[in-house]
Amino acid sequence: MKKRKTPLRKCIVTGEMKAKKELVRIVRGTDGQVSVDPSGKKNGRGAYITNTGECFQHAKQKDLLSRHLKVNVDKETYERLETERLQ
Repeated sequence: MKKRKTPLRKCIVTGEMKAKKELVRIVRGTDGQVSVDPSGKKNGRGAYITNTGECFQHAKQKDLLSRHLKVNVDKETYERLETERLQ
C-alpha cells in the first residue's frame, strides 16, 4: 500500500513547516470577516498558526494576522479567535 504524503503548512509565527492538522487556519472571507476555519476549506485568504496559546499571544503582540490577511484585525477579534480556537 502506498503511503500518503502529509500536507505541510508554514506557521506565520514560528516559521516552522508542520502538518496541517497541527495548525489552526484563520481565514478572511470574501465579506472581510476574519474567523477560524476548522475544516480548512473556506473560501478566502488564509493564514496558519500553531495551535498554542503562546503563538496566539505572539501573533497578537506583533499584529501578524493584519499583515498576512491584508485586513485590519483589532484586539477584540484576536480574543474572539482565541476562544473559537479552543472550541
